[in-house]
Amino acid sequence: MSATPESPEIPRQVATIDWATWQPTDRATLVFVIRDGEILLIRKKRGLGAGKINGPGGRIDPGETTRHCAVRELREELGITPCALREAGELLFQFVDGYGIHVWVFVAEACVGTPRESPEAIPLWTPLDSIPYDEMWADDRLWIPLMLRGDTFQGRFVFDGDDMIDHALRIDSL
Repeated sequence: MSATPESPEIPRQVATIDWATWQPTDRATLVFVIRDGEILLIRKKRGLGAGKINGPGGRIDPGETTRHCAVRELREELGITPCALREAGELLFQFVDGYGIHVWVFVAEACVGTPRESPEAIPLWTPLDSIPYDEMWADDRLWIPLMLRGDTFQGRFVFDGDDMIDHALRIDSL
């Protein structure tokens, strides 16, 4: 891609992005229900990351809080309501095609209801020691272990399509 005044080239390194003024294209949440040695994941059927395994979640509606979005998305995608929801981290993604997304990560200790398949997702209860990182976004293997041990974190990532080309991760142990 060549830079023009209308479409400046997107930096390919975390350190060269001015994160203080960075504006994402979208804001979203991810929610991970963890109970009885398992984590609730989904296989995405459409949208960003279709075909990949991820956590349930989605884009924040105008005027909606991150917490409200997290609850709404679990209800819409899987028909469940999270219990004991807590914020675990923030992820900032810049794609070299210009797309950017700011994601808030939440963890729930339980849920009300039984996860069901929807047009967006197939639910997958997965043992914590068998998380299928090879079928997930490349960044997941960096921060999901932190989330599982109770750390809070902030990650910044640069992607070229499905390929992570740079990252920085800050960990705040509880």
